[in-house]
Amino acid sequence: MKTEETVLEIDLTALERNIQYLKSRLKPTTWFLAVVKASSYGNEATQIAAYIEKKKLANYFAVAYTSEGIALRKRGISLPIIVLHPQSINFDDIIKYQLEPTLYSLRTAHLFLEYAEKHQLSDYPVHLKCNTGLNRLGFDFNQIDEVLSLLKNNGTVKVKTAYSHLAASEDMNEKVFTENQIQRFIAFQEKINQTFAHKVIYHQCNTSGILNYPEAQFDMVRSGIGMYGFANDAALQPYLTPIMSLKSVISQIHCLEIGDSLGYNRGYIADHITKTATIPVGHADGINRIYGKGKGFIFIHGKKAPILGNVCMDMIMVDITHIDCEEGDEVIVFDKEHTAETLAESAGTISYELMTSMAHRIKRLYIEG
Repeated sequence: MKTEETVLEIDLTALERNIQYLKSRLKPTTWFLAVVKASSYGNEATQIAAYIEKKKLANYFAVAYTSEGIALRKRGISLPIIVLHPQSINFDDIIKYQLEPTLYSLRTAHLFLEYAEKHQLSDYPVHLKCNTGLNRLGFDFNQIDEVLSLLKNNGTVKVKTAYSHLAASEDMNEKVFTENQIQRFIAFQEKINQTFAHKVIYHQCNTSGILNYPEAQFDMVRSGIGMYGFANDAALQPYLTPIMSLKSVISQIHCLEIGDSLGYNRGYIADHITKTATIPVGHADGINRIYGKGKGFIFIHGKKAPILGNVCMDMIMVDITHIDCEEGDEVIVFDKEHTAETLAESAGTISYELMTSMAHRIKRLYIEG
């Protein structure tokens, strides 16, 4: 069907295939955690999570913030949900919506245990974040004994999983660093296993970890970008399909004479007769100003049309001098063939940033089958 406005098409069947491929790289007993933070990387988390749960593709979900977990619960999502970066002000809502907080620092551990004791919780599931080298969140190895002494024999909480995060699993030039991270995490596991009688679930691999470090599967893996169709590895990319396609239309066509300017701050001055098309998508939609002045591009009838001048809030203007097209014709900002990764790289950024920038005002169309 021809696109008549700016829309984000999301291919749920491709999502399922991507997850099945990632799971094919795992042992049958390894659990799969679906990362649906940041609106499922721009795809809208409640829709994505509902589909994953319906198809029984995951054992766990993860979100960054408590508010994201609440949205899933309100949609009826019943699988367990880890909150990766909770704050103490969120504890009431975490309990109310049966979310599972990460304890990542001595402060958060003390605060949640105080909360748990005050509210007489019993075996409430929590998760331990172990810092093995990313140095963002997590307990350092020299802190883990203190943390475990707090948690041991504390009936208010129960450590469900312990996890860490690989810093450069997609970069094989950092193989030694990544292998050291894996060994550090194993050292954390040994300490934790000595503390608790129950089985703690361990997970460290992200998408690139799944693909490049199968020995580090442990009990569960986490995938975000891979589910949405990106392998972070050109050799493996053919096995995954980007699920997101941003499409729009040509609103108006102009012809610039030599010396005419285009857009805000006269960002483009024509040095030849230039035919331009105005497209209703701009930096308020996630096509940021970094894509302006020829860095970024779209596709019209399969031909590349560079962005001219500065990206506007609601519009971009592109060069169609050598493209046979008309007002109302469909344009592709990115899709399965001309991917978000390609567009992002043109401006020196990454697909993650472009995808998660997609504004909520863009209509999402979910395609299945």
